[in-house]
Order: sequence, then structure tokens, then C-alpha cells
Amino acid sequence: MSLFEDRTFENLLASALARVSPTLDKREGSLVYNGNAPAMAELAQLYIGLDFVFTATYIATAPREYLIERAKDRGMAPKAASAAVFRAEFNIEVPAGARFSCEDLNFYVAERMPTDEDTATGLSHKVICETAGTVANDYTGALIPIEYIDGLASANLVELLIPGDDEEDTEVFRQRILDALQSQAFGGNQADYKQKVLSIDGVAAVKVHPVWNADTPPAAFIPSEAVQAWFAGGMAGVTDTAAKEWITAIYNAAINKKLTVGGTVRLVVMAANNSAPSELLLETVQTTIDPTQNAGEGMGLAPIGHIVKVDGVKLQTINITTNIVLTAGWVWANAKPYIEEVIDNYFNELAEAWESSTNLVVRISQIESRILQECSAFVMDISGTQINGGNANITLGEDYIPVRGVINE
Repeated sequence: MSLFEDRTFENLLASALARVSPTLDKREGSLVYNGNAPAMAELAQLYIGLDFVFTATYIATAPREYLIERAKDRGMAPKAASAAVFRAEFNIEVPAGARFSCEDLNFYVAERMPTDEDTATGLSHKVICETAGTVANDYTGALIPIEYIDGLASANLVELLIPGDDEEDTEVFRQRILDALQSQAFGGNQADYKQKVLSIDGVAAVKVHPVWNADTPPAAFIPSEAVQAWFAGGMAGVTDTAAKEWITAIYNAAINKKLTVGGTVRLVVMAANNSAPSELLLETVQTTIDPTQNAGEGMGLAPIGHIVKVDGVKLQTINITTNIVLTAGWVWANAKPYIEEVIDNYFNELAEAWESSTNLVVRISQIESRILQECSAFVMDISGTQINGGNANITLGEDYIPVRGVINE
């Protein structure tokens, strides 16, 4: 609602003329009227501008460009669009920077991947789309070189490693600012971890599990007398030098009561395409937050003393069996793709709610009602729906999101 909705030209002019002596002519066209009308028109425009100032001032109502300016006060900015990263296979090693096209998009080779990523069909390279955003996430197939490469016989876009993401939506960004105001990000608290992880390209959501191994009491680490005797006796049965060095390091820390469950953090991330992250994305997040080789040393974004383990959200396959009555002229083979799309959209909505939910629930009623509503042009009725062979809703684990399996009529 406008704060100055009553400050219209007509109301302002009427108020101004009311202040003039009634003995004077105030009709339209008179000197009094003509003297006041232009000024009231300008004043009405000022009130319109002032109303917009109030709208743009507050985070809850500011248009995008002004919201961005307000967010700068807190060191925040909308997440920029990121490019999709793929694994591509070539019959030869291709130099970094080589450009290829796939349908209507262009890609460039970023680097040669480790040889253990190679397959029988080609040598693996990391390839990045030149167009940022989600547009390339579903692309696969043959790559066409933009410039001639000697010896190149095959080039294929094989696997999405890090999904591309569009620029952060205005309302999502607004909510993130409001969340930051309500939950201060500081010194490795949960809000701090969420803010840091969500700033990494390819990550859509994260759950923070603080002190995640608290089920192991510190006293359990302290060596018993029997263990101390075995260690003092030279660790009988252990012959490998590296194993002895590792046991010695653990033993010395435990005997001096330096092992603790404090500062242990588990991060579970979901990829930007609302799916399980690739190993490359998990490695990127792990290295950014707390590199494995320097765990707890503060070499990443995690505070010193925090040992962080990064895992990916897991996929729970949902198989569906249902009885659908189709309208005349429709057969299951033609209707199935539309029904699969309805299920995929439902599961995608659940995935988007994963970060703020303890456990997602896949509901039979939702599946049936959505199919009836969105496929009403050819679905007359639906009944007897089962998911994973049962008649009950399925409650997923805390770190699981649903993915469509088989749909049978």
C-alpha cells in the first residue's frame, strides 16, 4: 500500500485552493487556479518519487537493482550465473583452450583429466560451456571442433560434472538477505558454513551437521592398559612402516587426551540441478572449505580446528505402480512421457525443500492429484497407486531426495 496514495494532483490542488479566500475566483482557468495547478502537479510527482524511495529503501520491497545496493551494506551480492562443467572424451589429447560446438552451444577444453578417468572409448578432458547458466546441463553427444585439430577422430560430451546455475533469482536473493539478518554468520557457526558453501559454483543447497560424530565419547579414544602394553611392546602384528607411523601419531594424541569430538562438521550438499553432486563437485567443496591434506588447519574457509567432512545428498529411487483410466484415443505409451514429467516436477519441488526439511515425504495423494490435475486432458481417473511396492507414503532419510524410477500402469 502506498504511503501517499491520497496525495494525488486533484487532492493537492483542492487543498491548496481551500486556503485561498472564498472571495476570489478559483474556478478552472482563473488566475488563482492557473497559479496553483502547475505547482500541485509537480508536488504530486514528488510524492510519487518519495513513495518509491520508501519502497526501494526496505529489503522486503526493494526492486532488484536497489536490493543489490542494500545488500552491499552486508557484503552480499546475488550469486552470478555459473557455467556447466563436463567430462568429454577424445581419441587424442586435446590442448587446453580448444573450442567445440554441440548443437547451439560452444564449449572449450579446460584441462586434461587424470588418466584413471579415461575409458575404453576415449581420453577424458574437462570441458566447460561458454554460456553460463542451466541451459547446457542436459547436453550430451558429439562435439564438433570449431578449428581443425590434427588427428582428432572422435569427440563426445559424456558426463556432467558440475551443473551450471542461473543468476540468483531476486526473491531467493531477498530471502537470503533476510535470513542473514535473522541468523548472523560468524566464526564457523551454521549460518557461516551455509553462506560459504552456497557461494561455490554448482551447489544448490547444503545441510550442516555440527559435532556430527558426537556419538563417540572422547574417553573412548584414550588407550586402555592392554593397548598401552601392546604399543610399548612394538605393536606386535604390524609390520608396515607407514601403518606404525600412523598408529604412533594416533596413540600419542590419544594418550595425551588431544583427540576430541569438538570441531567436527559434516556438510551434505546438493548440486545446482537438484541432484546428487559429482565427485568433482564434492572435491571442490571439500578443498574450498577444509582441504583433506590439511584437515583442521584453517587452510580453507573453515575456522582453525574445524575438521570438515563433505558428503553429497543421496538419491532414493521411487518406483510407482498405478491404475490409470485414459480417455478414448489415448494409450499408455503416449500418456507416459507426460505423466513422467508430472512426477519429475513433484520430485524436483521436494528436492528444493530438502535444505529446510528434516525428512522429505513422498506422498501417494500428491502423485495422484497432480496427475489428475495436470493431465486432465487425457486422464479420466487414477487409483490403487503404490510406491516402492507399498500403499503407504515414504519418508526419506535426512540426507536423501527422491528420483523417479519405473512407472508401471
